[in-house]
Parts: sequence; C-alpha cells; structure tokens
Amino acid sequence: MAKILENLYRALGAGIVLTVVVFLLLHRSVDQVFIAFFVRWLHVLSGILWIGLLWYFNFVQIPTMPKIPAELKPAVGKFIAPEALFWFRWAAVATVVTGLVLSVLNGYGHNAFMLKEGSRTIGIGMWLGLFMAANVWFIIWPNQKKALGIVPTDDASKAAAARVAMLGSRTNFVLSLPMLYCMVAQQNVG
Repeated sequence: MAKILENLYRALGAGIVLTVVVFLLLHRSVDQVFIAFFVRWLHVLSGILWIGLLWYFNFVQIPTMPKIPAELKPAVGKFIAPEALFWFRWAAVATVVTGLVLSVLNGYGHNAFMLKEGSRTIGIGMWLGLFMAANVWFIIWPNQKKALGIVPTDDASKAAAARVAMLGSRTNFVLSLPMLYCMVAQQNVG
C-alpha cells in the first residue's frame, strides 16, 4: 500500500480504480442523466484543483515568499511555483470546458449566458469563471513567466510582472467567492 501512496500517479490511479468500483456497485446503466452527472463530477474535481491552487497561492505562497530567506527562494521559484502554475492553468481550462459541456447537457447554457430568469445565478457564476480563466491565461501566466525567470527580462520588469501577477491572482481570489456562491446557489435562487 505504501508503494501506491508514495507515488502521486499511482495514488491517482488507485482513486480512479476505487471510483470505478463504486460506480459499478451503484449504477447499472449509463444514460443521459448519468453522463450529465459524470461531467458535473469532473467539473467539481477540476474546480477543486483550480480554486484550491488559487487559494494556496493567496493564503500560503504570496504571504510566505517575503519571509523566505533569499537562498531558499530559488526552490520555490524554479521548482514549486512552475509546477503549481502548470496544474493551475490546465485546471482552469478543464473547469471551464466541463462547465460549458455541463451547461449544454443540462440545457441551460444559452439562458445562463444571456442571464435570463431562472438561469441568472449560474450565468453570473459562469461569466465570473470565464473572466477568471482568461485572467489566468492572459494576465497571471504571462507575468509569472517573467517573474519566475522562465522568460528572460531585467530585474525591474521582473518585479513589475510579479506585482501584476499577484494582483491578478488576488483579483481571481476575490472573484472566486461570488463565483462559488453562484455555482452552489443556482438550485435555490435561479
């Protein structure tokens, strides 16, 4: 068991196998309702990864970086942050794609985008999520590449990019609260 748990991808595989076992125990057929449920499950999983990393950056990494001794900062900047940002970017894509597919499967996509009565709450959540994903790819990531030295730039540009990336991340953190509210509240307020 330790051999499985010591490796992230083996542990992930074990979780998938257990999920398949639970599926086989609970479901006898795959129909439209199940497919919509399954896409919702994927949407929640990818959303947990995306927003979890967003909150990690805002609650842990950003406040802790100024306290880290200079000789230890390269460990974060060269190894931890680029890996976390990889998962952060692609979890944003997965969350948006699964959310859009889910909105189509459940028949509310158009109404939600138009903020029509009955789908307004989820629509606001969708627009916030889309804005946040665009912020990840077009503001945060390009600036993080400069700040982390992935893209060569001078020290002044690096510092400016780090600030823009932090403000973009903090903006997404702020928007994540009403976005999550809208996603959960739709069933109760419409």
